[in-house]
Amino acid sequence: MRTPRNDQLTETDRAKGRGQHVPERRCVVTGDVLPAERLVRLALGPDGSIAPDVLGKAPGRGAWIGVSRAELEAAQTKGKLKGGLARALHESHIAIPDDLGARIEAQLKRATLDRLGLESRSGTLISGNEKIETAARKGQVRLLLHASDAGEDGRKKLAQAWRVGDDAEGSGREGMVLPVDRGTLSMALGRENAVHLAITDARAADRVLAHLSRWQFFTGWSRDAANRDSDPHAPPPAGEEKTGTAPAGTAASDAF
Repeated sequence: MRTPRNDQLTETDRAKGRGQHVPERRCVVTGDVLPAERLVRLALGPDGSIAPDVLGKAPGRGAWIGVSRAELEAAQTKGKLKGGLARALHESHIAIPDDLGARIEAQLKRATLDRLGLESRSGTLISGNEKIETAARKGQVRLLLHASDAGEDGRKKLAQAWRVGDDAEGSGREGMVLPVDRGTLSMALGRENAVHLAITDARAADRVLAHLSRWQFFTGWSRDAANRDSDPHAPPPAGEEKTGTAPAGTAASDAF
């Protein structure tokens, strides 16, 4: 998972740059060590059942995964997921639901849409082509988002205004395309015809990206190449080395 050249750093990246402690966890499927905010927690119930805990607030023990839904379901079929959970949780009697992948995806979707709703109510999210273009040209946009059925011309026009406002012309930076259409987005935000969205606060953009990038990565969603260039949590393309190995002197937890 990388931070591309054309986007802002996440709060995790900034914290690392300031020398602050960033909690890390180990994926029980791959063994990769990554910041906890980029992984999904699986909670262990009193009866040994496993349930997704996307917000990381469920009580009791838990373990972490940092793979896509396809990879998770393959690991579940082969028994690799159960073995990894048993080792991390020190528990031999574990019950994993057959639809775990679908449950995780539903929670990631809900968490992202809820986060967008909160930012809308707090005033850090704006919608509407004219409002977004004006804010973008003034350098006020920190994150640009589009519904999955947004027109290409509209996306390109707003992305160009964003680059101009940020003095980033020629960078090729684009907005992120969401894995939901305008109808779903409008319903979640309580707004009519929510096609394009912009976040105008850096910390708010971090909060949205923390949810959105996990959702996109887990589902394997990729509307176009702009998603990878805009997503600081996206996995590297095939052939590029992953950087999930824990550096020397860094302790990472398998379970928490």
